[in-house]
Amino acid sequence: MKTFFLAFFLMILSSVVSAERLKDIASVEGVRDNQLFGYGLVIGLNGTGDDTDFTNQSFISMLNQFGINLPDGASTDADNVAAVSLTATLPPFSKPGQTIDVTVSSLGNASSLRGGTLLLSALKGADGQVYAIAQGNLVVGGLGVGGADGSRQSIAVPTVARIPNGASVEKAVPTSFNRGDTLTFNLNRPDFTTAKQVADKINGLLGPGVAQSLDATSVRVSAPRDPSQRVTFLSILENLEVELGRERAKIVVNSRTGTIIIGQDVTVSPAAVTHGSLTVTIKSNPEVGQPDILPGAGQELAPRQEIETDEESGHMFVFTQGASLNDIVRAVNQVGAAPGDVMAILEGLKQAGALNADLVVI
Repeated sequence: MKTFFLAFFLMILSSVVSAERLKDIASVEGVRDNQLFGYGLVIGLNGTGDDTDFTNQSFISMLNQFGINLPDGASTDADNVAAVSLTATLPPFSKPGQTIDVTVSSLGNASSLRGGTLLLSALKGADGQVYAIAQGNLVVGGLGVGGADGSRQSIAVPTVARIPNGASVEKAVPTSFNRGDTLTFNLNRPDFTTAKQVADKINGLLGPGVAQSLDATSVRVSAPRDPSQRVTFLSILENLEVELGRERAKIVVNSRTGTIIIGQDVTVSPAAVTHGSLTVTIKSNPEVGQPDILPGAGQELAPRQEIETDEESGHMFVFTQGASLNDIVRAVNQVGAAPGDVMAILEGLKQAGALNADLVVI
């Protein structure tokens, strides 16, 4: 039998329940990042700009703002200018005057943004209001070169750049952090057991009734109204260590890479599995033949194929009641099952109702 190597990445190998800080497993409702978007022009490129119509229109519009009026239909033919989109993330509680990083991406057919400078551009939020102003020199990690024959070679992506601290915050985003008498923690992974553990941990520290688990995701906590007291209060809570609830029994299968991840709580009901493999080999042995009996006819190669099949003897293994993860791994490794065969075995067990776990194929 051919030897196959089956790799299992086992999650939650230890039976000991882990404890994590509250700040690592949950976030405070209303305290989040905000995405900003903008449009701008990059100038100063060494002949690597674009020649699109919207870039030309944007460049002419910019010149008009400085009192330079070009005739209608005029073309600048400037190959050192590129139209770009701007994206940035505005952290919570950012105040006017602080700076954030900006990502610059080419919108046209510019070949590289290396050496360019972004002109003053507005960054807007989803509500259409301006929250930051961006400008500065671009940092490009990629490199693109081309030959006279049209051949090109690119390293990384030269049409995407960054401007560290390239945008100045002009407007703060209002939050609900200082409103009301309560704060709400939202778990990153919904789980009823974890939500109850969070509420019990807070109540054990501050007294009964301070925290209430609303559902599998949210835990509401009574909090002081004074902003300074609320910050201190939250600092204490977010460093509490909470025991996490164990995840549902789950098997994750990546059909593209053959990776199989089996959780610790996966078990199977009594079942018998037969594993066998069928190998089909097709050999091509072309023969020289003369298709026409007439004199002077040329010879041709006639295809001749041989098909061989080799079916190995089947292997059967039996799962008893409550077979554990180790039992499953040991059984499939003993028969030398390849990842594709294991996927078929697991799917068959699920269809037969013998697999006590969720089977997720990605």
